[in-house]
Amino acid sequence: MKISENWLREWVNPSISTDDLVAQLTMAGLEVDAVEPVAKAFSGVVVAEIVGIEPHPDAEKLRVCQVSTGSSDNTQVVCGAKNARVGLKAPFAQVGAVLPEDFKIKKAKLRGVESFGMLCGASELGLEDQVDGLMELPQDAPVGDDFRIYLQLDDNIIDIDLTPNRGDCLSIRGVAREVGVLNQTEVNEVARAQNAVTIDTTFPVEIEAQADCPKYIGRVIEGVDVTQPTPLWMIEKLRRGGIRSIDPVVDITNYVLLELGQPMHAFDLDALQGGIVVRKAKANEKITLLDAQELTLSTDDLVIADHDKALALAGIMGGEGSGVSDKTTRLFLESAFFEPIAIAGRARGYGLHTDSSHRFERGVDFQLQERAIERATELILSIAGGEAGPLVVKDFTVKEPKKVLLKLPRVKQLLGFSLPKEAIVNMLEGLSIDVASSDEKLDCTIPSFRFDLAIEADLIEEIARIYGYDNLPTTQLKLPASFYPKSESEVSLMSLKQQLVALGYEEAINYSFISKDEQANFAEGDQIEVLNPISSDMSVMRQSLLPSLLKSVKHNINRQQTRVRLFESGRVYLPSAEGFQQDLRLGGIIYGTHSPEGWSNNTKVVDFFDVKGDVSALLSLMNLTCDFSPSEKQGLHPGQTASIEYNDQEIGFLGAIHPSIVKKLGLGQDAFVFELSLDILNKRALTEFSAISKFPSTRRDLAFIVSDDIQAGQLIQSVNESAGDYLTDCVLFDVYTGTGVEEGMKSLALGLIFQHPDKSLSDEEVQSTIDVVVSTLSQGYGATLRN
Repeated sequence: MKISENWLREWVNPSISTDDLVAQLTMAGLEVDAVEPVAKAFSGVVVAEIVGIEPHPDAEKLRVCQVSTGSSDNTQVVCGAKNARVGLKAPFAQVGAVLPEDFKIKKAKLRGVESFGMLCGASELGLEDQVDGLMELPQDAPVGDDFRIYLQLDDNIIDIDLTPNRGDCLSIRGVAREVGVLNQTEVNEVARAQNAVTIDTTFPVEIEAQADCPKYIGRVIEGVDVTQPTPLWMIEKLRRGGIRSIDPVVDITNYVLLELGQPMHAFDLDALQGGIVVRKAKANEKITLLDAQELTLSTDDLVIADHDKALALAGIMGGEGSGVSDKTTRLFLESAFFEPIAIAGRARGYGLHTDSSHRFERGVDFQLQERAIERATELILSIAGGEAGPLVVKDFTVKEPKKVLLKLPRVKQLLGFSLPKEAIVNMLEGLSIDVASSDEKLDCTIPSFRFDLAIEADLIEEIARIYGYDNLPTTQLKLPASFYPKSESEVSLMSLKQQLVALGYEEAINYSFISKDEQANFAEGDQIEVLNPISSDMSVMRQSLLPSLLKSVKHNINRQQTRVRLFESGRVYLPSAEGFQQDLRLGGIIYGTHSPEGWSNNTKVVDFFDVKGDVSALLSLMNLTCDFSPSEKQGLHPGQTASIEYNDQEIGFLGAIHPSIVKKLGLGQDAFVFELSLDILNKRALTEFSAISKFPSTRRDLAFIVSDDIQAGQLIQSVNESAGDYLTDCVLFDVYTGTGVEEGMKSLALGLIFQHPDKSLSDEEVQSTIDVVVSTLSQGYGATLRN
């Protein structure tokens, strides 16, 4: 909302600068978006009167004017404006004047005739043109006065961006009320108009939609002369408020809108049939608005109609056929209250946004209508003449004043400091809140224009706002220094994330809902559907992190990323007898080359053992020794998938994405994934100290011939169980198939390392243990030593 600073200071004039006023409004919640001067800089322009005109001797379109500036001698000016005439008062730029854009006025000779200055149109002074030609000033304009002072152009336009809950400040009166209480300055309210009723003419009003329009006031005014000019002071105030002058009646309704915040409308009474009816629109009913736009209305729209047709879209815009024109002599003036819910969104639905809809959507004071219509009547009678009839009032409002109890200890509790009771009462009363005091409580009656005040916290917020947010004291936050033990066995999610980042991964954050097709790649059976999905791509809750991670990889590939390593932590949603259960999981995916591009790095692509190594690094962080065993998972390659088990319980899996999914997504090469259950992996085995042996270790390398379907991990587990206490490590250092090994068989070479903590082991002691190991593997797996 744009307002004139000078107009605001007519209502309330604190002794502060423009900058301080702007800062004060912003800190009070009325954010100022911009402050602009009313007019561009110019000087040397005075009010002048044309006292004589003669034709130019050598130019048909030019005339030689004699201009009076109040001094004894007239000034000769050559002018080409069509509206130049004797008796016209207009702005006059004297020789030496400087107009906007640094345009300097000098003595000139036009077609042989000297000209000493320039008669100005509004646009030449950076103002808005009302007529084509010279700017016409009222006949009572004082000749010789400085034009800037006469028109009060040393003014600023303050553009305030109000939040939707502060509809009470969409007027000069509302902003003045705020400034007054912020500065403890008296507000000079415009006196309530009391217009004499001089005719008996009325026009009937009927309200069918009482819930949407609980209050409607109308008045007939006869003998109006719409051709009378709107006073320049009103035109300027409207212009500075962002509203263009049209005719005196429309200008007056707009002026009351800016002054008091009550939207109004004036009908041409002679264009109305039967009476006013406030009703819902009929199905497919049509109306042509004042902007010539034809609308087809719905039955939810509220209209102002007569007995023949819809006249206006209620609270938004009037209709074309019933508006005021140059021939109008009889008016029906309307001032109504519409419930915000009845107007909200209606204008936007038709691509409209008007000053009226902007205010009615946010809420207009339901006690303001009579005052506004009396103020508009007063202005119409004084400017356009006429006689006023009695008010026709239809009032179905049943709103009782809101009462809120404010407890003073609660003020201290929320604001953190105490305020004197008298100061609190003064602030609230400055906001037009009636206060009844009793001990430590204040019974507050909320004014009708404050829709946003409903509970005690609202009043405390108002106290803080008026006191000044920047004036609120600050206190050092004090917390008890209580330290709680942290279990050494707990592993935080952040630790796991940091480990993955150290391995070259980046974190992805995805929605928990995905499409049914993405889910079907990795899960069968029932799906948990979202009742109100944003789109079909987000219609079910994910049962695995893999679909989202794959989608993220595809997104990166499409943006020319050839090496991707991502991880994500989050919930998955699995169907259960109770509906569904939520499991916390950690998943990852790798794609592309093993190492970043570089002169020393090869171009080897990632494989199963790369992702297994990353998972092993995570598990080592938790001191867990887990088993990896072949398995099958939907969506993964059946020959490159492993289950991860700890204490005979599956805690996750890893593997390659199934080739059919790789092909469907167009990845171009294999991607490898893992997923771990964090609900299980929230504890780690504590590290125990053991002394380092001072004695040398002994190593024995054994190569076993076993069947192809025997896993190396099975052999290693059996070795660890049978080799005794002095086996410190067992490593697989070679796998061989080919010459010298029968088909269907393979050679697994194991390195067994022995060390005693208290002595050196003899060959006999080591050999006896080797014999036990060989016997165990022979009996368990049919393993034989390779020659």
